[in-house]
Amino acid sequence: MSNIVRTFSVGYNPINECNVFTSGDCITGQVTLELAKECKIDSIFVKLNGKAHVKWTEHYGKTVVTYQDKEKYFSIKQFIIETEMVSCGHHAITHFVFLSGRELPSSFKASYGKIVYKLEARLSRSMRVDSKAKAHVTLVNNGKSDLSLMTPQNGVVEKKMNLFTSGTVNMDVNINRTGFYQGEGIKVVASILNKSSRHIRPKYCLYRKYSYFAKRKRKVETKDILKEVGDEIPPSAGQTVTRIITIPPSACPSILNCSILRSEYRLRVYLDVKYASDPVIKFPIVILTTETPPSCITPKTSTSA
Repeated sequence: MSNIVRTFSVGYNPINECNVFTSGDCITGQVTLELAKECKIDSIFVKLNGKAHVKWTEHYGKTVVTYQDKEKYFSIKQFIIETEMVSCGHHAITHFVFLSGRELPSSFKASYGKIVYKLEARLSRSMRVDSKAKAHVTLVNNGKSDLSLMTPQNGVVEKKMNLFTSGTVNMDVNINRTGFYQGEGIKVVASILNKSSRHIRPKYCLYRKYSYFAKRKRKVETKDILKEVGDEIPPSAGQTVTRIITIPPSACPSILNCSILRSEYRLRVYLDVKYASDPVIKFPIVILTTETPPSCITPKTSTSA
């Protein structure tokens, strides 16, 4: 920052309590400027851009290969001053920029990738280094228009036991839909028929999978979000058990509309059988945002340079 330009910053006005935006919203705010004396400004512009970026490295012996890619969604520029003498003192200049109306993925940040929406401002003067400022914008895609998220899901598995366990076990599992909000409960109804010689126990695991794509390669991160255990079912018995699996409110929303980055979830329902491989059913789960930013979404910041 020069001696003449004492401060330069950009900010925006929240449109809701959660301070998040969706596709097509109008972002209004101010560029603030403090000058030590009157000076000629060639231009001040505000730019709103959105992009995704992935990057990771892999080792092949002594060779290290970097994989990275970018996906640009939009870049919208608005000039708010063009060649003007600006007086000494403090100035607050209003700006407004419309977010792209296309279906945009939610803001995201993880180990090997991010989706960022950023408001930038730049002040230019002749023969001087530009002054810059930026503020991150949190965007969420609520996915409410996707009717397929209301589709119920069903899975059936039958397993014949061997070695130290005889007989068979059967499991028929239903969940009432595919899409669920952060903090919402998934109702899991499982009809279990235990025709084996062992006690069996239903178990549940909600896990996430982040996938990154670059140069025809994929890097995957998986992590268990929560695990729960049901009651034992004795041999030669059948039961229908209902379990509510509550999605953590802090879970990052699913991202399925980015070509280089995906955030996906699975619900694994399985039977724990001693001395035998476990019968397993997996359901894809789409987590929708409640418009409260989770930990994987960048909070609002404002900086100047």
